[in-house]
Amino acid sequence: MGIATVNPATGETLKTFEALTHEELEAKLALADSAFKQYRQSAIAQRSQMMARVAQILENKQVEFAKVMTLEMGKTIKSAIAEVQKCALVCRYYADNAAQFLADVPGSTDASSSYVRYQPLGIILAVMPWNFPFWQVFRFAAPALMAGNVGILKHASNVPQCALAIEEVFTEAGFPPGVFQTLLVGADRVEAIINDDRVKAATLTGSEPAGMSLAAAAGKQIKKTVLELGGSDPFIVLESADLEAAVTTAVTARMLNNGQSCIAAKRFIVANAIADEFEERLLSKYQALKVGDPMSEDTDIGPLATQRILQDIDRQVKEAIAQGGNVLIGGQPLSERTGNFYPPTIIANLSPDTSMAKEEFFGPVALLFRVANIDEAIAVANNTTFGLGASGWTNDDRERDRLIDELEAGAVFINSMVKSDPRLPFGGIKRSGYGRELGKEGIQEFVNIKTVWIK
Repeated sequence: MGIATVNPATGETLKTFEALTHEELEAKLALADSAFKQYRQSAIAQRSQMMARVAQILENKQVEFAKVMTLEMGKTIKSAIAEVQKCALVCRYYADNAAQFLADVPGSTDASSSYVRYQPLGIILAVMPWNFPFWQVFRFAAPALMAGNVGILKHASNVPQCALAIEEVFTEAGFPPGVFQTLLVGADRVEAIINDDRVKAATLTGSEPAGMSLAAAAGKQIKKTVLELGGSDPFIVLESADLEAAVTTAVTARMLNNGQSCIAAKRFIVANAIADEFEERLLSKYQALKVGDPMSEDTDIGPLATQRILQDIDRQVKEAIAQGGNVLIGGQPLSERTGNFYPPTIIANLSPDTSMAKEEFFGPVALLFRVANIDEAIAVANNTTFGLGASGWTNDDRERDRLIDELEAGAVFINSMVKSDPRLPFGGIKRSGYGRELGKEGIQEFVNIKTVWIK
């Protein structure tokens, strides 16, 4: 598999990298193993100082790192800058709070003393995707390293310069050699890395097939995994909602990252009484979006990350039309442009029972459904194999409580779009994965929760 930077706005291959040889990979694993033996003994205060320096480096070089992301996977430059800033935020969050999250927890037993101690596991493999090439890595690395683990990163093969830049950030911040390393290898070598006794656990953000493959390999070795996979998040708008706020947020929630986000709102489920107006306003806002050069500050939608993703979206839209969907705007690649450009698209009138209504569209395509009441809204929202996030819009307290209780998702946001926040756990249920990142729960995923009893 090639490891290369291909500009999705132009299709030009800008830089290629050789995959690690067997000997080079072995040397990196040996270094990580050796580093862990020393690093695990470091004081949390020392780790906090280094993690705070990571945050400072990210802020100082935010434009430089943002340009690399935009170049490699096509996100708009303004969203790339925001991503680097969010990475700095998560680093500071764990630098400030890790000591509290990892402190011994006393237990009330008949022992002279009993408590829970949190200790690092060792080398953690992170298999990360291209869509948020900095954020996905830092939301793993900040808690994992603060817990005393060491990290090895197998990043997506279309963002190698991002992967190498991230390793350089940790090195520049003073983390010892081997505490965080990037492995330039293809997906076909992940199982061998999992099988290595020195690697103690793994985390993956990506597709269902990738998650199944990693979980199966880790399961054979009885190793812990955390998976954050796909999503087909519902965005429910009920009659009592603030309609303008809902529509405005709907555009942002669907078009975030050129539509390439697991937690993007993908299925808009709207009460019949307001559906016509919602559709009219959404269409108007879609028409105003600017598709173009992602390096331009005024661009709203850049290219999709790869030619394959463009082909997949085109296929899905055609299948949705064949199953009864009606395209209100967009609906086909922008063939007049060089690069992987697909326009903002809305598909209405698709039955929620069709196969395409249940698939994840990883691009700027919104599916619009009309429902009679909250019962039908919840039924349509849950009629999917995914369970990552859900957004509900209502000013009725009873409706709010029902959405919170009955939506099958790892997160429910009321009158707001779904997003990740370092202060709260993040993850899904059903085929969206298991385990949690971020918050206190995130740092405790990759530790030995050790019971101590003293008499």
